[in-house]
Amino acid sequence: MSTVAVRTANKLDRAFNPRSVAVVGDKQALGYMWLKGLSCFKGMVYSVQVDPREFPGIAKLGVQNYQSLLDIAGSVDYVIAAVPRAIAPKIVEDCIRKDVGAVCFFTSGFAETDTEEGIRLQKVIAELARKAGLNLIGPNCVGLYNPKIGLRHTVAQSCDHEGSVGFIAQSGTHATLFSLMAQRNGIRISKSVSYGNAAVLDSTDFLEYLGSDEETRIIGIYVEGVADGRAFFRCLRDVAGRKPVVLWKGGGTEAGARAAASHTGALARPGSVWDAVITQCGAIRVDNVDEMIDTIKALLYVRPAKGTRVGLIAMSGGQSVALTDTFAKAGLDVPLLTQRSYDRLATFFNIIGGSYRNPFDISSTFLMSENGAANLDRMLDVLNQDPNVDCIVLELLPVLRPFSSSPQSSDPILDNISAFAERSAKPFIAVATAAYNEPLAAETADTLVQKGIASYPSFERAAKVLKRLTDHYTFWQMRSYN
Repeated sequence: MSTVAVRTANKLDRAFNPRSVAVVGDKQALGYMWLKGLSCFKGMVYSVQVDPREFPGIAKLGVQNYQSLLDIAGSVDYVIAAVPRAIAPKIVEDCIRKDVGAVCFFTSGFAETDTEEGIRLQKVIAELARKAGLNLIGPNCVGLYNPKIGLRHTVAQSCDHEGSVGFIAQSGTHATLFSLMAQRNGIRISKSVSYGNAAVLDSTDFLEYLGSDEETRIIGIYVEGVADGRAFFRCLRDVAGRKPVVLWKGGGTEAGARAAASHTGALARPGSVWDAVITQCGAIRVDNVDEMIDTIKALLYVRPAKGTRVGLIAMSGGQSVALTDTFAKAGLDVPLLTQRSYDRLATFFNIIGGSYRNPFDISSTFLMSENGAANLDRMLDVLNQDPNVDCIVLELLPVLRPFSSSPQSSDPILDNISAFAERSAKPFIAVATAAYNEPLAAETADTLVQKGIASYPSFERAAKVLKRLTDHYTFWQMRSYN
């Protein structure tokens, strides 16, 4: 890491882990979203607002208000600015004089508008920040999220917990949406950033920072464009060699690129270039937020996949065919088992109309029988010990069996599945099919996550994520041999 990069990382550490935050321009029209979002922040919170009509509302929140950032007696590590764009240069100048660690501009209306005034103002604040060495995040973004210390941009985000997943997003909406979806899927965030127009700090700066952050084990990125492609390529290759990086490139189509330019002013690059970069660097490519969540959940909860051969268990004959087709079309293999495995299965598999060739065709009757939980456990162990199987997938149909929605409640089936996933040497995922009863499927998925099991609402999503996982681990196995 260069001397400049080290300085940037050190100052970013002050921004991501501030002891004091000042919010400039929060107001009733915004619902005091920034000050309310900091309600569980573990440091000092200040307000800067000159409109006397806003003073009572700020006082009700228990926050001290100041007329200027420079009036605050103590040091300020991080500033959130929600002001009209014309005032932005003055805020940057005050941040420089106050020696803050970083300033985030929620304010939009800059270069993304492709107007002379917007472009001029973005250039002014960027030049001021660069000259002074001020870390400017944005403009046109929601900035930083660190749940451990309660640094948030909405009260909907969880706080007061540690995490291991870092997220970098050019879009504020994607940053917020990812954090909320992550909470539901058992993904705990270490640190997250939305950086908008990237007038000063770009995705490369944040990737470099999270790549060195000891709390962050996995990194997700949503990017629309980068200022320095070579620098980003070098950084991605370096970081992906140390921890998994999941990348979602926005604006991959001609229409999408036009939308990205309007959104953050991002410059378009051919999709083939991005595909090549992602592949060469060993990152994992995804195309939407669902795939981002699915993949990171698998990286957290599923053991490394060492092959593409899958053992499948479905809840009916028709489902077993659909399940097999879906996984085969995704590029995974569904092999026959060894004769030894079939001999073992024959000692207890006696379902009328069922099959255990692979896929296994079982039913709710099988699961709800007196020995259902024990026999499912034996079936899973057969797959775990069969040398022809690398990964195991189990379908659950919540509509046929109301699995317990409480992790404290005893459910023999889910308890056995959880115990198996923990002892199995092979990757294991569940499919809690949502098509039949979405609320019940969601409850089952919640329970599975609480038990440390990755589950997916459809065969397609499960197959795609398992293929991404096998490709990822195969890439790094091959790289280690060369």
